[in-house]
Amino acid sequence: MGGNVTVVQDEQVEFQCVSSKWFPIPTVSWTWNSEAVNSSLYNTTSMADRDFFNCTSVLKFRAVRDTQIECRATVETLASPQSSSVYLVVVPKPTDWTVLIAVVVSIGSFALLVLLIIGIIFCYKRRKEKKTTYEDEMSRKVRTQSQISTVHGGGQNQGQENTGYVPEGQTSVAPTDLTDSGFFPANGSTFSEMPDVVNSTHTGNAYITVDKPAFRKHRHVTIV
Repeated sequence: MGGNVTVVQDEQVEFQCVSSKWFPIPTVSWTWNSEAVNSSLYNTTSMADRDFFNCTSVLKFRAVRDTQIECRATVETLASPQSSSVYLVVVPKPTDWTVLIAVVVSIGSFALLVLLIIGIIFCYKRRKEKKTTYEDEMSRKVRTQSQISTVHGGGQNQGQENTGYVPEGQTSVAPTDLTDSGFFPANGSTFSEMPDVVNSTHTGNAYITVDKPAFRKHRHVTIV
């Protein structure tokens, strides 16, 4: 009943075969592609119609490939069974992209997560390197300035006040300005008593006189 059928692969199909006004009750069987079908796949019922019988057989199975379906009805007195056949056309089912899409989305999400983590680590390292470079530069500048300050400061701290310094052009100082303890004779210099005669200037040397009642004390001072 119903003629040829076209279905999608793996779809459940149903075929119905009806034999009417038979006597006695006919035996119904099925074949596909000329091979007998397992009786567990179909069910046959019969109903009396006065002196005759009507039979209905239903075949159900899952479509796999194109198949010729044949229904056969027979009784003992028939030399060959009565038959009716139809064709089952099976078309491939459309590709299920759900699984593929799910896999691609999962892989893509994982890849993005990995890239995000790598990016965060890279940015953190760059920032840390920049901070370290800046701190090193500042430390270097501080050390440089500290060394410069130490050099200048150390030079000043190591010096001594020259109490015998006389400005250029001045050849003598008052006794209150210089005392005996304030003069240190240079190499080769001597203290000597001499008459009240000299008051002169030479390049790099000054002869400084200190007045005293009976004599003059001559002091030879090197000016730096």
